[in-house]
Amino acid sequence: MPASSSSRSRLDPQVFDLPVEKIKAGYYTDAYFNYTRSLLLADGRHPRVLMQVFQKNDAYLGGMDEAIAVLELCADSWDGLVVHALYDGDRVEPWETVLTIEGDYATFAHLETVYLGTLARRTLITTNVVRVLEAANGKPIIFMPARHDHYRVQTGDGYAAYVAGRVVGAEIGVTTDDQASWWGGRGVGTVPHALIAAYDANTVVAAERFADWAPPGMNVTVLVDFANDSVRTALEVARALGPRLWGIRLDTSEALVDRGLGPGGANGVNAELVRLVRAALDREGFDGVRIVVSGGFDVAKIRAFEADGVPVDAYGVGSSLIRGANDFTADLVLVDGKPAAKVGRSHRPNPRLERVL
Repeated sequence: MPASSSSRSRLDPQVFDLPVEKIKAGYYTDAYFNYTRSLLLADGRHPRVLMQVFQKNDAYLGGMDEAIAVLELCADSWDGLVVHALYDGDRVEPWETVLTIEGDYATFAHLETVYLGTLARRTLITTNVVRVLEAANGKPIIFMPARHDHYRVQTGDGYAAYVAGRVVGAEIGVTTDDQASWWGGRGVGTVPHALIAAYDANTVVAAERFADWAPPGMNVTVLVDFANDSVRTALEVARALGPRLWGIRLDTSEALVDRGLGPGGANGVNAELVRLVRAALDREGFDGVRIVVSGGFDVAKIRAFEADGVPVDAYGVGSSLIRGANDFTADLVLVDGKPAAKVGRSHRPNPRLERVL
């Protein structure tokens, strides 16, 4: 497993726009940590501790810069803490220590819920996206779970997806500007079903109006499943838009069989449908039009498409990227220099950790 490099950089804590005063006040903290801190302060007790953070899966780390920002901006005294950490995107093993915090426990006891939850959510997203990118063999992925979760998680989730793209060295597109905000990108999208409906269910007219409106550098991509006749619609759109068309997107409902497949065809977006559309486009000289697929895609379905050589240029993946769990745990393992971990836990030094300055 590669070690972290000291030449790597971290995001500035101000990027995260944390609700600092509320975090400092314990507003987002499990009550028992607030009770603990209040009692220690009332009792005048200031144990110097080593807090050790880990998780139990083979995973790709996310949320570390954000967790560090929580400590730096919301601890009573950042200067009084010694923090060592891995980096966003690092591959981590089960039980591997990813973060240690050394200092007066009363100054940061109120932050555990926040930094653990941050690491849990972001590591889940980063790991899920890495797995999908690996399955896609380097083809671009469009990160599309925004509509499946609360809007306030978009910012960090988008950055976690971006980190996954850096890990694999593959392209990640996100669908909202908020998801792209920490790394300076923009949201991308297609001509949606709603716009087609707004133009009297005419995909061609909607596509033409969209192409006329879109900035010159935008990749115009059009959904072609509105009438459940993807081959016909793809050809009509390609003829109408010509070189302005970057790609078409197949998003057939898993409850439907596309008309082009005929009786007995498979439901949803499947290998036969993609090949049918690709062959039709190629026959008419539209071999430069890309095919994007979406609708129920996850690691298993993408892996199957790639193994079968299905001519897909990019995958749109939604809710599967935010499902699952990747929980983190924090233990006090040393107190005033002496072992203090509960039974079954122990101090687990990790030479990969780097001092956060």
